[in-house]
Amino acid sequence: MLRLWQRERLTRVVREDLRDLEHVREVSLVEALVDLLPDKVGALLSVKAIREDLEIDHKTADRWITILEHLYVCFRIPPFGSRRIRALKKQQKLYLWDWSMVPDEGPRFENLVASQLLKYCHWQEDTEGHRMELRFLRDTDGREVDFVVMKNRMPLFAVECKTGSKAISSSIRYFAERTSIPAFYQVHRQEAHYQAANVTVLPFAQFCRSLRLP
Repeated sequence: MLRLWQRERLTRVVREDLRDLEHVREVSLVEALVDLLPDKVGALLSVKAIREDLEIDHKTADRWITILEHLYVCFRIPPFGSRRIRALKKQQKLYLWDWSMVPDEGPRFENLVASQLLKYCHWQEDTEGHRMELRFLRDTDGREVDFVVMKNRMPLFAVECKTGSKAISSSIRYFAERTSIPAFYQVHRQEAHYQAANVTVLPFAQFCRSLRLP
């Protein structure tokens, strides 16, 4: 039933909303793009790879992704830069509004966390008037923390996603020593809850409750 609903929703988005709001002739190629996106979640987004897969030019691929963002199919987040690390500055990551469409468990959980953090940012903007941003942290050596929440252009906290309650990520320890981010959270789907310095490991549901996320 869920898969049928998902397919019907995307068909309406692409064939009805897209037709009404945008001048796109290659609807079948946009549908092919939508089919590609779930496998792009959690990795650095390569518009070049999408362009090659669909055999379209770079501007068209980027424009179609932007259109799908406007139609609430997906959203992109930019990197967080820091002067003390060699952080990525331009590449983005992509997530789906419907995280249940992501096939693999790890990226699906990461997408769920992204959706909740984006909801938190919107809630802060709507109720408190703060300028909020959701970013990710990755350096040129491949060390990464999944998310950084920004408040009024300053880092508020960072979040790393793990499907199990493992030891604290080495990337978290590295960035905790070299950035101005005041708090780090490692969220998971198990029961463990402990803290070391400014890093807290806890179940994702408990993390949501601490932020008053529904």
